[in-house]
Amino acid sequence: MSETNAGMNHDTASASPSTLSLVSRAAQDGAADAREAAARTWDSTSLFVKRFIYTSCYTISYGVVFPSAFLARSVPKDNAIVRGLIDGAEAAMLKVDELRSPALDSAGSEPSLSLA
Repeated sequence: MSETNAGMNHDTASASPSTLSLVSRAAQDGAADAREAAARTWDSTSLFVKRFIYTSCYTISYGVVFPSAFLARSVPKDNAIVRGLIDGAEAAMLKVDELRSPALDSAGSEPSLSLA
């Protein structure tokens, strides 16, 4: 019996390094596969998000710009509505300039517009 136990111990001792290396290699391969799967998932998710944002912005802008342009073209050119829209737009631009620009400098020249 002692010979059988010694034979078993010898077999398990020699099998352990190969089993441990097999398990170690499997864990390393699994980690590499998990990294690749995560990278593929991230790429496909980011592509979906980019397409969703692009499509949403395109749809919204088309939905706003097309009706606005259509209405603008349908209004006759020389009437009170058009003059009121032009005057209102000019007043709004002047107010924005006034809010964004500092007061007139000491020389009395008009301040330059800056986008900063």
